[in-house]
Amino acid sequence: MENITVIIMLLFGVAFLSLISKRYNFPIPIVLVLCGVVISVIPGLPVIALNPEVVFIIFLPPLLYHAAWYTSWFEFKKTIRPITLAAVGLVLFTTIAVALAAHWLIEDMSWPLAFLLGAIISPPDAVSATSITKGLGLHPRLIAILEGESLLNDASGLVAYKYALAAILAGNFVLWEAGLNFFIMSTLGIAIGLVVGFVMSIVHKKFVCDDIIEATLTLLTPFASYLIAEHFECSGVLAVVTTGLYLSARSGRIFTHESRIMAVTIWSILTNILNGLIFILIGLQLRLIIIGISNYSGSSLFLWGASISAVVILVRFLWVIPSTLLQKYLSSKNKQKEEFDYRNMIIFGWSGMRGVVSMAAAMALPLMMNEKEAFPLRNLIIYLVFCVILSTLVIQGLTLPWLIKKLKIQPYSIIAEEYEIRNVIVSETIAHIEDNFSLLNDDLLHNIKSKYEVKFNRLQKTELPANFFGKGNVMGGQIFNEFTKLQIDLLNIERAKLEVMHKQGSVNEEIFRKIEKELDLEETRLWMEMYEE
Repeated sequence: MENITVIIMLLFGVAFLSLISKRYNFPIPIVLVLCGVVISVIPGLPVIALNPEVVFIIFLPPLLYHAAWYTSWFEFKKTIRPITLAAVGLVLFTTIAVALAAHWLIEDMSWPLAFLLGAIISPPDAVSATSITKGLGLHPRLIAILEGESLLNDASGLVAYKYALAAILAGNFVLWEAGLNFFIMSTLGIAIGLVVGFVMSIVHKKFVCDDIIEATLTLLTPFASYLIAEHFECSGVLAVVTTGLYLSARSGRIFTHESRIMAVTIWSILTNILNGLIFILIGLQLRLIIIGISNYSGSSLFLWGASISAVVILVRFLWVIPSTLLQKYLSSKNKQKEEFDYRNMIIFGWSGMRGVVSMAAAMALPLMMNEKEAFPLRNLIIYLVFCVILSTLVIQGLTLPWLIKKLKIQPYSIIAEEYEIRNVIVSETIAHIEDNFSLLNDDLLHNIKSKYEVKFNRLQKTELPANFFGKGNVMGGQIFNEFTKLQIDLLNIERAKLEVMHKQGSVNEEIFRKIEKELDLEETRLWMEMYEE
């Protein structure tokens, strides 16, 4: 009971600090990792030991599912080549480079343990990257590559992690068997993810009629996908990611507006709590971890942490330039629409922040090899992972805005793009009114058309009276009810047009979600008016 009280109070503190960081535009992932450091030095706090398997099940499915949900499927397909090169090639390259460095620097670090360390810290974190780059005016294509890379390399890195861990526990490793099993596990994991996604889409579309139940199912879906895949000894990580991508691409058709509003709110709260909780837990265990590595000198620990962090940062730059040139050589399609600014390669190289997924993987390391033998160097591995997370978030995260300013990259105006999309949607709706509603009651037609003309005029930045319809314009209950129903029908026209544009890839994911949420809120308000009447 005491431990639960401590965790709740620390969560409250982390939430307060997150509020302050939001107010002063300071990246929340950096706040969280610094909170972990502060918690570790507060005297009197308990040391909480968690079952490593529980850590994996609790943290990974929801965090990966949430990241997949907010990844644009169209942008993902469009940038699949650079994403794949980074998510597979860079992960393996980083794993090997870290393993070489760790084995050479640390005498006690065997090759299997070195590769395990490399697999844990090889994938950058999607939440950290997007949180720190948000509002910096980066091009949507670069953002899409960063998000897609972070999503897929979590999967490839964690699959490599499982193989390295299995090799340590079993005591043997055959390369060709590992490669074959990797292919089979990945393929079956993706297949299971698609099946779960398809089944849940049918459930949401055909059977669910309550927004609370529907939001609850969205919380349970990633755990179901993960556990089913793990039961059949497949990649639970890839299953979760696949399910998230599948359902996200169809969310506009299978979810009601009420459930979308509720699910978005619940998921935002859940991921915020999980991100804070994992750094609180590592903070509460860090003191014990430091005691566990007290046989090493402080200078050695500092050298190892700094060196591994430097290797992680340097390797990313070594990969970026040749992989970019390779993409340009393999395909000329990159030139069809726009030239990719090569200054973005520097930004991409400096955006390899590690975060919560690496921390969860480190904490999920087993405590024991068997009944008598402890897992070798577990505390040292967790310490090194925390050093990499701390250094990449603090050094790279805090200097990224400065770097963008120094490179004089022209900020991408997402506001201008948003206005263009809104213009298209409103113009399409006005055209629909003119083509289909000419026989309506004159008052009803005038008011419904006026509403969308107001929207259009506002988009043209014209100034309109605060009360457009006039103080004396009071409609009867029947017309008002019909007017409200008509507005709901037209909201569906707007939503349908938005869905078509999203499917075609002509809408940025951030703009799509923003407009979709506005339409959902507007529909909720109109239905409340209907019931009040």
